[in-house]
Amino acid sequence: MGSLFRSEEMALCQLFLQSEAAYACVSELGELGLVQFRDLNPDVNAFQRKFVNEVRRCDEMERKLRYLEKEINKDGIPMLDTGESPEAPQPREMIDLEATFEKLENELREVNQNAEALKRNFLELTELKHILRKTQVFFDEQEGGVNQTTESMTRALITDEARTAGASMGPVQLGFVAGVILRERLPAFERMLWRACRGNVFLRQAMIETPLEDPTNGDQVHKSVFIIFFQGDQLKTRVKKICEGFRATLYPCPEAPADRREMAMGVMTRIEDLNTVLGQTQDHRHRVLVAAAKNLKNWFVKVRKIKAIYHTLNLFNLDVTQKCLIAECWVPLLDFEIIQLALRRGTERSGSSVPPILNRMQTFENPPTYNRTNKFTKAFQALIDAYGVASYREMNPAPYTIITFPFLFAVMFGDLGHGAIMALFGLWMIRKEKGLAAQKTDNEIWNIFFGGRYIIFLMGVFSMYTGLIYNDIFSKSLNIFGSHWQMSYNKSTVMENKYLQLSPKEDYEGSPYPFGMDPIWQVAGSNKIIFHNAYKMKISIIFGVTHMIFGVVMSWHNHTYFRNRISMIYEFIPQLAFLLLLFFYMVLLMFIKWIKFAATNEKPYSEACAPSILITFIDMVLFNTPKPAPEGCELYMFWGQHFVQVLFVVLAVGCIPIMLLAKPMLIMQARKLANEEVQPIAGASSDAEVGGVSNGGPNGGGGPHEEEEEMSEIFIHQSIHTIEYVLGSVSHTASYLRLWALSLAHAQLAEVLWTMVLSIGLKQEGWFGGVILTCVFAFWAILTVGILVLMEGLSAFLHTLRLHWVEFQSKFYKGQGYAFQPFSFDAIIENGSAATEAE
Repeated sequence: MGSLFRSEEMALCQLFLQSEAAYACVSELGELGLVQFRDLNPDVNAFQRKFVNEVRRCDEMERKLRYLEKEINKDGIPMLDTGESPEAPQPREMIDLEATFEKLENELREVNQNAEALKRNFLELTELKHILRKTQVFFDEQEGGVNQTTESMTRALITDEARTAGASMGPVQLGFVAGVILRERLPAFERMLWRACRGNVFLRQAMIETPLEDPTNGDQVHKSVFIIFFQGDQLKTRVKKICEGFRATLYPCPEAPADRREMAMGVMTRIEDLNTVLGQTQDHRHRVLVAAAKNLKNWFVKVRKIKAIYHTLNLFNLDVTQKCLIAECWVPLLDFEIIQLALRRGTERSGSSVPPILNRMQTFENPPTYNRTNKFTKAFQALIDAYGVASYREMNPAPYTIITFPFLFAVMFGDLGHGAIMALFGLWMIRKEKGLAAQKTDNEIWNIFFGGRYIIFLMGVFSMYTGLIYNDIFSKSLNIFGSHWQMSYNKSTVMENKYLQLSPKEDYEGSPYPFGMDPIWQVAGSNKIIFHNAYKMKISIIFGVTHMIFGVVMSWHNHTYFRNRISMIYEFIPQLAFLLLLFFYMVLLMFIKWIKFAATNEKPYSEACAPSILITFIDMVLFNTPKPAPEGCELYMFWGQHFVQVLFVVLAVGCIPIMLLAKPMLIMQARKLANEEVQPIAGASSDAEVGGVSNGGPNGGGGPHEEEEEMSEIFIHQSIHTIEYVLGSVSHTASYLRLWALSLAHAQLAEVLWTMVLSIGLKQEGWFGGVILTCVFAFWAILTVGILVLMEGLSAFLHTLRLHWVEFQSKFYKGQGYAFQPFSFDAIIENGSAATEAE
């Protein structure tokens, strides 16, 4: 119970472990997750610690596992995840794991290299096949009688002198090269050939219809076949350099048709053989990866546990005999025996005969804050820790926040329909939490929703309750019990008077509605907003003052626990009195007004005589004389009200100097008594006495001046605290009016959506009206969920968070502690990095 309302009691312990048993003992503590180790070697470089070689070996094993994981994901092979966490392997098992990972990596790299070489060879043969097939069309055109093109091409490539000389020597033969190039490079390649060769080449190209696979990265690329005709060795050299510059692949292409056909047949045969070998290689690779995928998750867990253990052992110190490791750690006192049992199990596993020693140490350091949580309270504790981790043994607001947070949210979000949507969404996440948690998605927004699933469910349930109180479901009333207002006018009177209102004297039955608000207010005219404003404004102040008083009472528990009598008498009592005498009195006036004044009463307690609470409170604080009451009405709500109000204001103002000066002056008086000078010893030299006083202390540090600075800091701190509390009491009370403002805005937005969207579809008739209503309802539902549930819900959530952080927790919660971060395998595996957690 103490752990729920305050953080766990912690103890600083010294742990002595035999070197042979240290690994197994730390492994057991990691499974337990209840020990936070301190670094006893803060000045030692990470590369100079004892177990740095083991950590490097774990880093190398993690690298190999990540390589295997990348290859498994590349092939889309599912990895087996049983959800179980294997124990940390023994140190001697590291060698077996390293050998297994080394074998798998080498085998996989060899298979990948062979597959890449085969794919590259297959690509070359495929490109050669396309070259032989496409260029055959070019040569068939020449040999099939289409000589005009060939003759014009020859005339274009041969000069007049060469043509005259060739007439006597016979026909001139043109050279050619054939190859493959990426399709997007072809236009630039063609322009470069034309410019570099000055138009003395002839290029023919044809696209390869099917994309080809790049053996390096597996991407699909589109290529084209080209053949370039030229004359002379000089142009041949130039053309080849251009092809090399554009990374075009050149292939041999025989001139004779028979040679081309023979080469094509050989290429097809080799492609078939390569397909067979490639299939066998892929099957072998798949089998290796499937076998690795079955154990990959467990291997990751084992390696991360080993690495975390050695990181933790690097925090320890070695004794002079080099046979014992010494550690310091924070442990919860309630779990002291459990930790000792874990250490004994680790010693037995290691086979050591020397038992571990766990000694509790005395320390003046502030222990870490550890609040034990479960899956329900974890989200609420996270809200508190986001403001600041509680100081050690400080009152924990989380248990009270479980109730107050969803309730204050619901006051702003009160709607039965919207609350039901939110509650059902939270309930769905709670029912499916195991499956949803196993997915481990990286979507940050979804993780926030899923982490707060219990908060969402409670906010929805509380919103349904306040929706019933407001009698509001999608801006309409339920009208379960019927209205307690009965109209006394006839129909013609109602139709002719647009702003006609019901009279509380004549039309109200006199008994309140059984549960919540009367449904008549949902169809009220101009006074609907006035009534809701008056009601919600007052309950906002009532809830706010009650919440702040509860926060001040919580500070009393802190002062009592820490035995801070001065703060309890001279801080808590004046603060509580100031809040009660002014603001709680204002709340009492609201209840007096509700009880004493009614429309059915005769003067002086009729509705017309009801005073304004706000004006009364302002007159009270400013000592103003109230304005004369209407005829027949009394000026005050009860006898002696003026005297009581003056007395309350005087007492409240008198609390301010007590809060401001009492505590610092008492501290100063106590220090003076504690630092009272000792009477001089008889026979002591006057020089020594004078010297001692002039030095201001034994070390000559000017003690009185330093004490004066400390007291000035105390006075300044107390002044700031007092001013903040006094002014904050006013501003915080006004801040709770956001409960009224957001509730009114939410109700009005829901009414606008109903009136301007859904009612359009409801007014349509016939089958066409059904179609229109379906479309309009879909649009209305999207706007309702998107605007009123998500956006308005987020707005109300943030305002509720502010009310707890600023208005409530500032009364008692310092939040100056630091979180307890135990050495836990579960946290390390969840974060995915052992090094981050250990450091």
